[in-house]
Amino acid sequence: MAAELTRPLAELRSGDAASYGGKSATLGELIAAEIPVPPGFAVSCEAFRLFVSEAGLGNVIAHAVGRASSGDVDAVNRASHSISEAMHSAAMPEEVREQICSHYAALGDDVPVAVRSSALGEDSQEATFAGQQETYLWIRGADHVCDAVRDCWVSLYSPPAIAYRARLGSSDEPAMGVTVQEMVDAEVSGVMFTCNPLSGDPSMVAVNASWGLGLAVVGGEVTPDDYLVSKVTRELVRENVSTKTVEYVPAEGGAVCVEVPEERRSVACLDAEALATLVEVGKRVERYFGSRQDIEWAIDRGGDLFVVQSRPVTGLAKPEKQAATSAMSLIMSTFGAEKKD
Repeated sequence: MAAELTRPLAELRSGDAASYGGKSATLGELIAAEIPVPPGFAVSCEAFRLFVSEAGLGNVIAHAVGRASSGDVDAVNRASHSISEAMHSAAMPEEVREQICSHYAALGDDVPVAVRSSALGEDSQEATFAGQQETYLWIRGADHVCDAVRDCWVSLYSPPAIAYRARLGSSDEPAMGVTVQEMVDAEVSGVMFTCNPLSGDPSMVAVNASWGLGLAVVGGEVTPDDYLVSKVTRELVRENVSTKTVEYVPAEGGAVCVEVPEERRSVACLDAEALATLVEVGKRVERYFGSRQDIEWAIDRGGDLFVVQSRPVTGLAKPEKQAATSAMSLIMSTFGAEKKD
């Protein structure tokens, strides 16, 4: 009997984080909590290890990482490049490919998906790897999904990831799970903190939103709308509506940046009803996990809200340092380094 190297997200729980990574395990918990989450499946860390083993990459990786242990920027970049070349030229194990293709087919006929890294330790209380491993949006076709999974594996050895693990002094062998989720055709997307991320005030929910997919915010191409809502009174404490000139929308083979029509540029992304729904979902997620959360979400063109990621809030500013803390850096940290294919 073939080893289980993939599993539907709905079957995962927090105890599976060591096998599938924190992102996938958290999504399984959200589904169990009846939070709206796009359907999908997870690729296990064991699949990554099988890939490394069958391709004989262990010595290549160990040698390259060893040369980069000093933390020298050039050495780190060279290590990342050599590992990337070796991994991209290696074939995915047939057993892994077959299971990915089977689960992908179960989602429907060439359904567009997001393929997202789910590294061990990612999205945990102790450390965050946001922005270091990759996400690929609007991927169609089984072969392209398999390629994107391998690209996520490669990003485990990106220069920022190698350097970050060196700074942590981690002796654990890194491993990568991957999350594959049905794509949300987002009219609006954003992030939500179930506290004030600048002050740590737990009585507030902070929401940022922009048109389309989140890529424009990650790339610094737009400033998102900004809302602060009281959990207790539901009062809208702050609303800053920005001029949003571009958005990312789905296209053949990925996502493209287009201009926002003039009449929508200075319009608030969220009305009172959508904002209230977001805040209530955020409170439910916080209650379920028992800790402050930062949550990535999207509202599709039919008006349905989906949560696509949640993790504990880390790195809250101390009061005396609030003025020096950049809200935009917190937003971009939550989105991570999402890439269009």
